[in-house]
Amino acid sequence: MPGTFPESQVVKIWRDRLPGRTDLVTEDDEPVRIVYPGRLNGDRGADYRDAVIATSRGLVRGDVEIHVKSSSWWAHRHHQDPVYNRVILHVVFWHDVARAVILQNGKKVPTLALHRFVGDSAGGSVDTVYPSAIYPMPCRNAIRRWDTSFMGGILDTAGEQRFLSRIADFQTELARTEASQSLYQGIMGALGYSKNKHQMVELAGRLPLHRLEAAALEETPDDECLARYQAWLVGMAGLLPSQRAGPYHAVNLAEDWVARLEKIWVTCRETAAMSEDDWHFFKVRPGNLPTRRIAAMGYLLLRYRGEGVLAGLIDRLGEAAIEAGYREMERALLVTADGYWGRYLDFGLPGERGLPALLGRGRAADIVVNVLLPFAAAWGRANERPELAGKALEIYRHYPVLAENTLERHMVNQLGIGRYLVSTARRQQGLLHIYKTLCSQGKCHHCPIGRNSC
Repeated sequence: MPGTFPESQVVKIWRDRLPGRTDLVTEDDEPVRIVYPGRLNGDRGADYRDAVIATSRGLVRGDVEIHVKSSSWWAHRHHQDPVYNRVILHVVFWHDVARAVILQNGKKVPTLALHRFVGDSAGGSVDTVYPSAIYPMPCRNAIRRWDTSFMGGILDTAGEQRFLSRIADFQTELARTEASQSLYQGIMGALGYSKNKHQMVELAGRLPLHRLEAAALEETPDDECLARYQAWLVGMAGLLPSQRAGPYHAVNLAEDWVARLEKIWVTCRETAAMSEDDWHFFKVRPGNLPTRRIAAMGYLLLRYRGEGVLAGLIDRLGEAAIEAGYREMERALLVTADGYWGRYLDFGLPGERGLPALLGRGRAADIVVNVLLPFAAAWGRANERPELAGKALEIYRHYPVLAENTLERHMVNQLGIGRYLVSTARRQQGLLHIYKTLCSQGKCHHCPIGRNSC
């Protein structure tokens, strides 16, 4: 058993050489077929996310962990880490222990040992076993088969489908939730990014908008209103210094703004607060820390304390021009960093000069595209305002390209297309729609890119 065989080569076999093979069998002698290898994970957890495999029980979706030797699962203590509970297959080159892979939740996971199928002669190079450069996935480097106008049309159509599906989701939610609460929850979820989205939505549910807006009495000064908003939001999140362990608990409570928030929270006597452990801080950029994003929501509530968040944003959308309306909507959401948050990244965590905005243009644009525009279209349809719904769709169609994310980079690489082709927000959304509804669902036969398979 060569000890120098690198894990990167196992990854290469998994990613490029296994999809489509029909001779693969796990160590339990169960046939398995790789429908979609997934995407490389740049965060904690398994190496590949959203993989799809075909088994005797049907399609199985989840994560895949890759090692050179199967004993590494235990050596790395993955069996004790709940972040690996989404693993559906352990892929190794050598199966060196006769021991089943067990997840933290007690579930057993099959092992696929590749040396049985590619031979021991691989040494340090996959290419000596698989000299062919032809990828088995039909959508790989699809741009070589289709011209740019065809690919652009597919992305436009997929982007339109994603927008319409979001409208449908908001329509369903509006049938059971008050409109302003629905919009508030959507914005909160977007402020949490992927890592803290569900936590932010939960926070919005625990502290609904009507309770926050009730604090905006006309005679209450803006400064006091802002302190109430932030104290209630951060306190309900369980992220005030007094609620946290380690260095945060030792924050100097004599700091004026911190002391005000703590004092307000004590008077709330809330018992249903979340915990610091509910939130993800690992590999989160300082500007995206959940504490800062929650503080940003406090500023938005203050900005629209007169007319309310719903009316304030909908009115601005109604007044915006189609071609440049996106800029107006982004400005309606921007929150600069000032006061305490202009000096600290988190409680007691000072930052350098020029701290990032609490809600910058990039995140504002994502909220406009993914929340505000589809919500406005759904709300317009429900309230007999077809002109508002139509304007939201047209602004979406004209929206310029957003900041690139990891899913988009994965799809651009998979299809072999250039960034020049993904020239609008709609096309970016189209890539995400294809990934989420086709690739990660194992529905290659429904995809138009790989000649009716992807």
